Amino acid sequence: MTGYDLHPEAFSDLDELAAYIGQEAGAGAAHRLVDDIYKAIQVLVPFPHQGDRRPDLTSRPLRFIVVRDYLIAYAPDEKPLWVIAVMHGRRSPRVMARILRGRDQ
Repeated sequence: MTGYDLHPEAFSDLDELAAYIGQEAGAGAAHRLVDDIYKAIQVLVPFPHQGDRRPDLTSRPLRFIVVRDYLIAYAPDEKPLWVIAVMHGRRSPRVMARILRGRDQ
């Protein structure tokens, strides 16, 4: 057991970013990025409240961490830890807020 689970659309987020990075920088770079994201999520499991709150994106009790250029949104009080989204950090905050609203638990 990993101690975390991903929202079905968070899996899609990872697939899409891996495909994009794979085209731009190669399969090895895509694999390293996705691996870094999974490692960062695993580190959250014992200390889920270490991420930041982002009231500019959501009023839900979500936390956020950054891995390279990607923002990972997760629900720290869920067991297992529930990863809601993986988004590029340079996206418009309005777009990120809309993505999160569409992913209610």
